[in-house]
Amino acid sequence: MQNYDEIMKKELYNTKYGRLFVGDSVELSKSYLCRYYKNKFNLIITSPPFPLNNKKRYGNLQGNEYYEWFIKLAPIFSSLLTDDGSLVIEIGNAWEQGRPVQSLLHLECLLGLVKNQHADLRLIQEFVCYNPSRLPSPAQWVTINRIRTVDSYTHVWWIAKSDFPKADNTKVLRPYSKKMLRLIDKKKFNAGKRPSEHKISQKAFAKNNGGSIAHNLFELETLDPSREVRLPHNVLSFSNSISNDYYLKRCRNDNISPHPARMHSGLVNFFIEFLTRENDLVLDPFAGSNTTGYCAEKLKRKWISIEADSGYAHNSIIRFEEPSFDSKLKVSTHLGGDSVRKQT
Repeated sequence: MQNYDEIMKKELYNTKYGRLFVGDSVELSKSYLCRYYKNKFNLIITSPPFPLNNKKRYGNLQGNEYYEWFIKLAPIFSSLLTDDGSLVIEIGNAWEQGRPVQSLLHLECLLGLVKNQHADLRLIQEFVCYNPSRLPSPAQWVTINRIRTVDSYTHVWWIAKSDFPKADNTKVLRPYSKKMLRLIDKKKFNAGKRPSEHKISQKAFAKNNGGSIAHNLFELETLDPSREVRLPHNVLSFSNSISNDYYLKRCRNDNISPHPARMHSGLVNFFIEFLTRENDLVLDPFAGSNTTGYCAEKLKRKWISIEADSGYAHNSIIRFEEPSFDSKLKVSTHLGGDSVRKQT
C-alpha cells in the first residue's frame, strides 16, 4: 500500500472544495480512499469508460475483461458510500463485434454490480438520457448498410446501499407547463377515476407546489418542437450541442482536443442537487475533464476526482480558470504546474 506522501504526489490540483488526483482509480481507492474516506461519500457519480468495440484513448476495455473489471468496482464503491449515499453511473449501449446486434454486456454489468456478494447494492431507479444530436452509431449498420437506427441515448443507473438513500425531489422540480399553470389558476379539471384507474381528487391540481416532479427521462433537446424542454429550475441547460462554454472555448483557443466522452454538466447538477446537500462529499473515480468536480465546486459540495490520463487531467484545470469562478485553484508543481497543457 502506498504511503500518504506518495499518494499526495498524485494530487494535481486542489480548490476551495475539492482535489483531483492523477492515477488508477481502483488503486487509489483501495490504498487512499478506503483508508481515509471509508463510508464518507454521500454521492459517487461517474461515467466509466464504455465497453466500445473500438479502443479509445481513455482506456475502455472490452467483453469479459470489461465485465470482470466492472463488477469488481462494487465492493469498492460500497465501502466508500455513507449508509444513505448513492452511486450514479452513466453508461452507453454496446454492440457485438462485427454484428448488427446489440450487446447485453451493459445489462450483465449492471446485474453483476448489484448482485456482487461482496457489496450490498441495489438498483433504486433507472434514468434514460436522450440526446438527438448524437452522431449516428454504430456507423457501419446505421449510415453505411442502413439497417439500424441511431443509438441516441445512454443509461443512468441510480444505485444505493439502502432502500432509502438520501434524496429530495423537491430540490429538482421542473417549471410547470403553460397548461398546468392555467389549470392551477382556474382550479377546474376533471376529477374522479381515470381509465388508468388513478383517482384524481377535487384538490389534486389546486395547489402550486413550485413546479412538477422531474421525470426519469432526460431530454438534451426537446422531443416535441411545439414545446420547450422543462428542466429543473436550478439545473444548467442539458443541450449537449452547446459549444460555447468556457472549457470548450479555451480548448479551441489553445488548440487542445477536449475529452471525447464528457459527462454533461446538466446531468451532474441534477443528481448533486437531488441526492446531496451543501458540504456533502462527492466522488468521481473516472473524472475525464472533471465535470463532476466543476459542478460540485459551483454547488458548494466537497469533492474528490481521479483521472488516469494525465493529459485529460491537466486540461481539466481549464474549468477552474473561468474568470467569474473563484475556485481558489492551487496546482501542484511536482506534476507539471498550471502552465502545462497536454496536447491531446
